Amino acid sequence: MMVAHDRRDDEVDLLIDAWSRRLPDVDLTPLDVMSRLRRAANRLAKLRSAAFGGAGLASWEFDVLAALRREEPPHELSPAQLMTATMIGSAAMTNRLDNLAKRGLVERRPNPRDGRSVLVRITDEGASRVDDAMRSLAAREAEELRSLSPEEQAALAGLLRRLAGRD
Repeated sequence: MMVAHDRRDDEVDLLIDAWSRRLPDVDLTPLDVMSRLRRAANRLAKLRSAAFGGAGLASWEFDVLAALRREEPPHELSPAQLMTATMIGSAAMTNRLDNLAKRGLVERRPNPRDGRSVLVRITDEGASRVDDAMRSLAAREAEELRSLSPEEQAALAGLLRRLAGRD
């Protein structure tokens, strides 16, 4: 099935047209959306990496520091809460916290409610870096979306919210 397009064909249009010739019995219209989502996600990953790198952070460092920074002062969580917030496992979190502590971006302290556990708190340096990264990210993402009107951005966000809500 050939896909009709109002504008000049892009890479996804060409990909769908080529597969349509090879597999004429397969409905490839989902690729029209999903392949573009994948390309947008790849572009976003590069954009995020550049924004975080400008603040001296890797993406994984931003994720941990951002989870802490979003908390009310004193901006601290348990490692288990950080694992939930960042969706990573225990061993990976331990490694990440060790690296962030060595860089002076977080500090660990005993949990006053449970002497067997610790709380992780973002340092002033960690907060400054993650704030810089977020400012840069917001500016870069706004620039990426400049070709869409506010109404189009809202509509797209609503559609993506629905699509992402499917588990």
